Amino acid sequence: MNGYFRLVNREGASSLRLFPPKGDGKPIDVTDLLEYLTMKDYACDLPTLKRAVEGAEKEEQEICLGNETRLPERECYKLRVGPDKMQAFAKFYAASEGGENMTAEEMINDLKLRGIKSGICTEAIEGFFKKREYLEEILVAQGRAPVQGKHAWIEYKFSTDKKAKPTLNEDGSVDFFHLNILNHCNKGDVLAVLHPEEPGEPGEDLAGNRILPADVRKETLKYGHNIELSADRTTLTAQVNGHVELVEGSVFVSDELMVENVDNSTGNIDYEGNVQINGNVATNFQVKAKGDIVVKGVVEGAQLTAGGNIIIARGMNGMGRGVLRAKGNIVAKFLENVTAEADGYVASESILHSRVTAGSEVNVDGRRGFITGGKVCATGSINVKTLGSEMGADTIVEVGTDPKLKARVNELQKQIGEDTKLLQTVQPTLISAKQKLAKGVKLSSEQIQQIQSMAALNKQKTDAIAAANKEIEDLQKQMMSSSETSVRVKGEVYPGTCICIGDVSMVVQKTTHYCRFVRERGDVKMAPF
Repeated sequence: MNGYFRLVNREGASSLRLFPPKGDGKPIDVTDLLEYLTMKDYACDLPTLKRAVEGAEKEEQEICLGNETRLPERECYKLRVGPDKMQAFAKFYAASEGGENMTAEEMINDLKLRGIKSGICTEAIEGFFKKREYLEEILVAQGRAPVQGKHAWIEYKFSTDKKAKPTLNEDGSVDFFHLNILNHCNKGDVLAVLHPEEPGEPGEDLAGNRILPADVRKETLKYGHNIELSADRTTLTAQVNGHVELVEGSVFVSDELMVENVDNSTGNIDYEGNVQINGNVATNFQVKAKGDIVVKGVVEGAQLTAGGNIIIARGMNGMGRGVLRAKGNIVAKFLENVTAEADGYVASESILHSRVTAGSEVNVDGRRGFITGGKVCATGSINVKTLGSEMGADTIVEVGTDPKLKARVNELQKQIGEDTKLLQTVQPTLISAKQKLAKGVKLSSEQIQQIQSMAALNKQKTDAIAAANKEIEDLQKQMMSSSETSVRVKGEVYPGTCICIGDVSMVVQKTTHYCRFVRERGDVKMAPF
């Protein structure tokens, strides 16, 4: 039993009696004592109270509070309501000697008068009045918290990872026939399952106000052709054999176009789905596909454009005119005299005299694994076995800057230069006309019309230059914020090779083995692997 105190009101005198705790009960807290005396308008100096409280830890104490006659004090309590109005606690004080005790019913009615209309803990209140544990805060009202719902979510039954990479054989070569990049599906396969949202339940605070749960996110299954939606709109099923992929939140199944070769027998190909070519692609032909392009043979000086990946099992000799463009990744056994652009990564066993750009990284670290001649750019890292050549072929590798951003900056700078030259021819005429008007010279209607036209052009080009400079500034910030990148060389890097990281570069002066190049303190540095 906790220690507690009780007022003693006699005729011509008032005092305070302090009772020690029993068993494991807590002793009186002087703060509780001060709060009560203040609430009942009794005065007593603090040192006297502290001495009495300390003494009451072991035996009963009594201190005088005054010589006036006071009426008896009823049993009372102090109420504390939490800031969120979800909990209320009461701390009870004993009645004075001869004073009346409260009842549970009186307590409950008083809580309602104080605005607590919901969640009153009747059992806890009745429990206090049976035991009467004073100076102990008890929970007398508890609001009902809202039950939060669950967002809807979609479970895809196929890989949605666009960064899947081909595996290397034990001898270091790339397995171009089993790349595991495409998601094959068969008719009847379940492609996606929608797990609907679960709405929550509202709660209620102590005042009886409703507390609404957070809104839950709804989802719907988005899909293209060759797919069936179940009657309850929660399941997508393939209607044909093909390849499945997720494009901007929609599930697509493409039934493949399969040809032996792309040559005079087929002409150029432009197809909505995936294209598989079991043989070769001849020079000057074009293959366009909204999905992936897979070539099991070789590609000569042709142009391949894919909305997905481009895979060339036996490589490509572009003859200086071959072009590969992929919204996904490019994987080829070798690339020679090719212009290749991938939004994803580029993987090959060798790149020779080609211009290659990748939105993520370039990996040329297979069994042969060399980059010789040309220019290879990647927003991320470049991994290669041999870089450059003993013959000194001009070889440039560049990382740390998105090639598309850099190309856009160059385009804007060129446009600014052209607009500036135009302004240099327009502005002297406008200045001259302004001076003539200031001197009172009258101009013909044709001259005025010409000047107005030139003034509009001047404003248009001035605004265009300002907008271009702002875009360049934003693009340069994006390029500077690129994540840390490097060029990793597992074999040799030969003299004359140019390494560019962001806006700094270096030319390798001597043959070096097994190293990496990083940007450090504004320079390109060679570091251990």
